[in-house]
Amino acid sequence: MAKIVAITSCPTGIAHTFMAAESLKRGAEALGHSIKVETQGSVGTQDTLTPADIQNADVVIIAADTKVDQSRFAGRPVYETSTNAAIKDGQSVVKNALRAAAAEAAPAPAPAATATKHIVAITSCPTGIAHTFMAAEGLEKGAEALGYKIKVETQGSVGAQNTLTSADIAAADVVVIAADAKVDTGRFAGKPVYETSTNAAINDGQAVIKNALAQATTQKAGAKDYVAEVQAAKAARSQSRRGPYKHLMTGVSYMIPFVVAGGIMIALAFAVGGYKIAFFDTSNLTVLVTGFTANPLQSLGAALFVIGAKAGFLLYVPILAGFIAYSIADRPGIAPGMIGGVIASLGGSGFLGAIIAGFLAGYTIYWLNRGIKLPRNLAGIMPVLVLPVLGSLIVGLIMIFVVSVPVSFLNQALIGWLKGLQGVNAAILGLIIGLMMAFDMGGPVNKAAYAFATGLLLDPHNPVYLPMAMSMAAGMTPPLGLALATVLFKDRFTHDEREAGKAAWVLGASFITEGAIPFAAEDPFRVIPSIMIGSAVTGALVGLFGIGLHVPHGGIWVMFIPGVVSNLPLYTLSIVIGTVVTAAALFVLKRPLAVQEGATEEEKVPVAAVA
Repeated sequence: MAKIVAITSCPTGIAHTFMAAESLKRGAEALGHSIKVETQGSVGTQDTLTPADIQNADVVIIAADTKVDQSRFAGRPVYETSTNAAIKDGQSVVKNALRAAAAEAAPAPAPAATATKHIVAITSCPTGIAHTFMAAEGLEKGAEALGYKIKVETQGSVGAQNTLTSADIAAADVVVIAADAKVDTGRFAGKPVYETSTNAAINDGQAVIKNALAQATTQKAGAKDYVAEVQAAKAARSQSRRGPYKHLMTGVSYMIPFVVAGGIMIALAFAVGGYKIAFFDTSNLTVLVTGFTANPLQSLGAALFVIGAKAGFLLYVPILAGFIAYSIADRPGIAPGMIGGVIASLGGSGFLGAIIAGFLAGYTIYWLNRGIKLPRNLAGIMPVLVLPVLGSLIVGLIMIFVVSVPVSFLNQALIGWLKGLQGVNAAILGLIIGLMMAFDMGGPVNKAAYAFATGLLLDPHNPVYLPMAMSMAAGMTPPLGLALATVLFKDRFTHDEREAGKAAWVLGASFITEGAIPFAAEDPFRVIPSIMIGSAVTGALVGLFGIGLHVPHGGIWVMFIPGVVSNLPLYTLSIVIGTVVTAAALFVLKRPLAVQEGATEEEKVPVAAVA
């Protein structure tokens, strides 16, 4: 009796996935073999194969019409077919798989003993489309033919994929750069690097691998790429998220593009048509202001406002709720989550209601999916009928009869209190938001402050602009203060840190607080208190001046659009003062670095900080 494991999957993840699984089970049982089938469907992965299942299997069957990751089956015989073939004749598929596995296991002439090489590579072309991926495939096939292990990072138009980790690079015998566009090689310091074109990798991947092993030159250590380091830190944080925080941040990450696009469209509408453009009849998108063209098709200001406020901002609450639910329950959670989000928007509970709706929908679907057991031949209706209908019914009723009224009351009470803050009270709120924005530079505390400010800004009935101004100004200050300090107090920073200061100017101006992370990682006990002091001062000044900000992101690049900031001179002054305070705090807390005797300017590295 053979032991078989299998995976079934189809593009929709519904009928064919489960029908193929059932047919394979019947076919294997009829032949007297044991089988375990993992289904990758629209309700998520079910009956997941364990490492022990795979290790003990005589053959792996992939019956799929979509790409299935096979990395966990390394060393096991794999037989691939379609779901249709499995559905029509499961027995034949099982027989063919066992026959192919037996043929693969037949003794072959022993190859000459060669040491396995570990190779990492990057492929990239100017457009980041065809050549990038064709070159990656060429290198993978070439390494496989030579018996070497390879991992290829593609830097394409959809961003970096299959990103090389520090462990991958450390274990590599050689680094291959097959690119027609500039690729940063700073992270490969000390490793043999071979550079060629994408065409060479496409035409003859084997030759490229051989040449790389014979001709690669060791990459000299150079200045760190701090922008890449910032991106790596953000990615690491994303990977480390777990539990409710992970689900909330998933929703926020999908929401932010709608918020940013909508906010900037509104800012442009105000710049073109003035604030009165906001008064219009939502039923027919007709502008009701005297002197303005009634039809938004004939008025650029009105059209921009419709795009931003009545399209972008209309979607952000359902998107937030829907993707919180998606993070918890996969695709079946999206519809109940978004329906709950729409109810939150209509009922006035807004941002807070969307968060409740998202978690409610996600966990409702999660438990329904595990609690309802249908026959295998009906499993396909779970994600398209049972879960969306029951989930939407439960979430909708709870949102209408339980959540909307009290949360709406709480929301409006909070908004009323915040709008009443002035002077010292507003400065205290700004100080708290400033401390939160700088404390972990894009981590949970920073994101909590930003989400709080964004939710108040986007309230459709009674928006509050003050916390958003505090949040963005205080989030810009840490990288800007560090950049200024690297210019004014060079003896307190290494050569690499001074180079990083140049990137920190741009990151800070763009409201990317994470630009401070590399500095904080090097010297946390001096850098973090310094940036917290500067951000607290900035937030407090914004609150004291009562400044409002009408867009949720963009940094300096949107500040000068007319109407975006309620008092641009004082807002700019607050950021400048906070930046100077951050640099001054760094001057006090950090000490000049001792350097190795005889070192050149670029070789200077700290031996010990002077106490």
